[in-house]
Amino acid sequence: MKWLPVVLACLQLAEGAVRINLKKGLSIRDKMRAAGVLDDFLKHIKYDPVKKYQPGQGSVVREPISNHLDSSYFGEISIGEPPQKFLVLFDTGSSNLWVPSTDCQSPACFNHAKFKPSDSATFTPRGQSCTVSYGSGSVTIVLGSDTLRIQSITVTQQEFGLSQDEPTQPFYFADFDGILGMAYPSLAVGGMASALGGMLEQNQLAEPVFSFYFSRQPTYEYGGELVLGGVDPRLFQGDLAWVPVTQKLYWQVALEEFAIGHSVTSWCSQGCQAIVDTGTFLLTVPQEYLESILEALGAQETSYGYAVDCAHMQSMPPITFGIGGARLALSPSAYVLNSNGYCTLAIEATYLPSQDGQPLWILGNVFLKEYYTAFDMANDRVGFAPSA
Repeated sequence: MKWLPVVLACLQLAEGAVRINLKKGLSIRDKMRAAGVLDDFLKHIKYDPVKKYQPGQGSVVREPISNHLDSSYFGEISIGEPPQKFLVLFDTGSSNLWVPSTDCQSPACFNHAKFKPSDSATFTPRGQSCTVSYGSGSVTIVLGSDTLRIQSITVTQQEFGLSQDEPTQPFYFADFDGILGMAYPSLAVGGMASALGGMLEQNQLAEPVFSFYFSRQPTYEYGGELVLGGVDPRLFQGDLAWVPVTQKLYWQVALEEFAIGHSVTSWCSQGCQAIVDTGTFLLTVPQEYLESILEALGAQETSYGYAVDCAHMQSMPPITFGIGGARLALSPSAYVLNSNGYCTLAIEATYLPSQDGQPLWILGNVFLKEYYTAFDMANDRVGFAPSA
């Protein structure tokens, strides 16, 4: 397969953290549209993006792959001895690590790198299988353990999943082979040890912190950076505003208020929750507020999203999230997507509340491009600062 996204480049920061340069490739949505299969896929896939955050029962976890339709930032890892290389989506909204295996006979596995256990001298089978359910089908994985490497980071006997079966659409069109989850270990299906947990236990991180920078103008050569083991002050302005995690499953924080222009809504007066998710591209808003947002921003619902007039984009108001006492604003250039002169809001609706019943928002890449974000595993907090 001709890899569109990511080869990693790594530099050691002064404090010993590992900096990984992420490249940006074409999204699944772009590739499915080019292949002429996107419209039919979307007609048949009805999903709620927040179902990703509803824990499954037993060995089943539900995570709509539609969350990843627009994700296009990937990184290279290797598993095994000698190393076998894979491109993965670094996803703060899930906790499992999985890649395709040579036992997978699905078309979606044919054009992706596949792990071959017999080629690794250090692979150990675990004898357990799990199912990850998506809107378009289910991914069946069997568990094993082997050496995980991300540049200079090495984790021995890291548990991971080897996919046995994957739905053709949309996985066939994904440039990533698998997913490396970076949420809390307690979220991992099948009781798997998370990759971050392995890094901490084996003292592979300079600090129990990781951080993301997504470029506002990503290119194939440079889409952003993932820093494992710290933060890079060169990538943000001012100081990080730290906010405590409210539920130690996801990187979930309290959203105190939401404003459109100078008008502060009352939507979060009784509390809202927001999940910070690098595996989701769009902003996700509670369905009960969608109509008001569309009206305030002058958007119309179409088959391709919530359309706005590109000529009026600069006169549209900012939208602002109040988190931890900080006001984190997005300008129209951040929350409006311009695709060859056709403009749509980078917003989708969700229909499920958080587990405590409060309205749930998802802050995806659209938000994270504007705010450098740090995840502090030792102190259970998330830090935000304007991106450089």
